[in-house]
Amino acid sequence: MQLSEVKALITGGVSGLGLAVARKIVASGGQAVLLDINDEAGATAESELGSAVSYIRTDVSDEQSVIDAVSFGVEKMGLINVAVNCAGIIGAGRVLGREAPMALDYFSRVMQVNLIGSFNVIKAAGAAMESNPPGPDGERGVIISTASVAAYEGQIGQAAYSASKAGIIGMTLPIAREFARLGVRVNTIAPGIFWTPMVDGMPEHIQESLSASIPFPSRLGKSEEFADLAAHIMENGYLNGETIRLDGAVRLAPK
Repeated sequence: MQLSEVKALITGGVSGLGLAVARKIVASGGQAVLLDINDEAGATAESELGSAVSYIRTDVSDEQSVIDAVSFGVEKMGLINVAVNCAGIIGAGRVLGREAPMALDYFSRVMQVNLIGSFNVIKAAGAAMESNPPGPDGERGVIISTASVAAYEGQIGQAAYSASKAGIIGMTLPIAREFARLGVRVNTIAPGIFWTPMVDGMPEHIQESLSASIPFPSRLGKSEEFADLAAHIMENGYLNGETIRLDGAVRLAPK
């Protein structure tokens, strides 16, 4: 699929990794609908990227909200042939905290946003892609989710987050196999430590420590590098059912 042909649905699309993917698509002549819950940032993204993008307030953990957003995307762009899951929350906290064990509601919320939210989008976007006209090799669409290296070596305090991201990796291959009959490819990116608004607010010595923990290159990942990989997945028609680490060879320590 050429990026100029992309009509994408991007969750978490008004900041960070999601916005970087939107910028990459628009710069190449494609279109995108951005799903998020930050109306102010959504308006800013629309102003920056122009008529090629539209923002719609969407809670990915709510099934109907996602279905409505997909319908909106089809109406605005004519069809959806790419879906990118970037929405997520950190969900840090020990299972046995100093004051009390982790509340089940807290664990459930992380799973609802990160894992079930991704599933909601995959399901609704896949249903929309089923009626797309087939391209080369019969391809009708591409779905990309965002996991994390924490899915493989989660640190203390990341039980909920790691479980949610491991779930995304775990469902990638079976969904790719199921969606093969539709001509829809399904892949996942597992990023390492990337520059985010949270990292920007950290003291400089903490930022330097994080950078030093990465073997090579010894720096934090850039959102543009995530977008470059997402774009390659869209363009490379033989990439399917795969989870790709993007991490500078980092392996997380226990804490």
